[in-house]
Amino acid sequence: MIKITCQSCHKPLSLDETKLPMKEVSFPCPVCKAKVTVDRRNLESPQEAPAAPEQAAPSAPQEHHDEDHENEFGSKALVVGADNPAIRQAAKLIGFLPVVHADAVKAREFFMQEFPQVVFLNPGQMTPPPLESMSPMVSLAPADRRKAFIVLVADNLRTLDGNAAFLYGVNLVLATKDLAQFPQIYRDAHTYHERLYASMNAVTREKQGH
Repeated sequence: MIKITCQSCHKPLSLDETKLPMKEVSFPCPVCKAKVTVDRRNLESPQEAPAAPEQAAPSAPQEHHDEDHENEFGSKALVVGADNPAIRQAAKLIGFLPVVHADAVKAREFFMQEFPQVVFLNPGQMTPPPLESMSPMVSLAPADRRKAFIVLVADNLRTLDGNAAFLYGVNLVLATKDLAQFPQIYRDAHTYHERLYASMNAVTREKQGH
C-alpha cells in the first residue's frame, strides 16, 4: 500500500500500487471529488507520493475504501454492526477514517483503546429499545460516553428524533436515506451536543466547588 494526498482537500488516501497500471492514471478523490492523478512509475520510492492535479488517462484505479482503516494514521470513526458503504462515506465526509467492527463486544474493546470521536451503530435488525445487540456500546460508563458522539443509523428511524435518541441511549438517530446529508446534520447535532455537555460540566464543577 502507498499513501498519496489529494492536492485539493489534502486528504490522505491509501492505494494498492500493485493494481495500478504502469502509466499515469486519474480518479476522483472520494472526499472532495477533485481529480487525483498518480503515476505508478514514480511510486518506487517508499516516501509519500503527492497527487498531481494534471490531465491524465481516464483509467480509474480502485481506491481501497472497502478496507478496514484500523491500522492507518488519522482520526477514526467506529462503525459497529452491519457494514455499509454509505456510512463509511459519511465518516470520510466529516474527516474520519471508518473502522468497522461487526461484533459489538470487539467494537467496545477498540473504543476503550482508541476513544474515537464518532461512533456509528448500524444494527442488522432494529428492535424496540433497549437495543440489545448494541448494549456493549450504549452501556459505556458516562465518562467514556462523553468522549464520543454516537449515531444510530437505521431505515425506520426519523432523523433528529430526540425521543428515540434518548430511548436508545445515543446522541443522534439518523435515517439511512439521510446519510448523504450527514455532514450538515452532524454539524448541527454536534454543536448542540457540545453546548449540552458544557452546561452539564459547568453544573458539575459548581457542585464540586461547594
